[in-house]
Amino acid sequence: MNSQKPTYTFKKDDFKHHTYDKVRYGDTDKQGHVNNAMFARFLESSRTEILYHPDRPLHSEETSFVIANMSIDFLSEIHWPGQVDLYANVLRIGKSSITFEQAIYQQDVLCGYSTCVIVHVSNETKKSTPLLPFAIDYLETLKK
Repeated sequence: MNSQKPTYTFKKDDFKHHTYDKVRYGDTDKQGHVNNAMFARFLESSRTEILYHPDRPLHSEETSFVIANMSIDFLSEIHWPGQVDLYANVLRIGKSSITFEQAIYQQDVLCGYSTCVIVHVSNETKKSTPLLPFAIDYLETLKK
């Protein structure tokens, strides 16, 4: 078993999308750092800003997005108080899916890295449905 942490060679400037989130006291655990489950919430904040932004939603009223796969590398602790900077790129655009890469930083320290596959689905059938043309156009601007 390899217990070494992966080495990442990207820089924050390599990401096309940036936002942030506030670290809350309630996010911490018994050890005094942010609970690992909160990493997924921070990543969700970044993705939903892309997918569901009120000024530019990438779905119709009949569709939504669901997570099909997610991997998170926990690289450094996050501490309260403060904020996290969240970065995202689109790695791949499929017929009905989007693969994101995301990074979480606190005070310029890489704390987490994630890849995530999101699928565009029909709210009625719960089955995948093709991405909308305007969504593809926007997602192309976030491609690495």
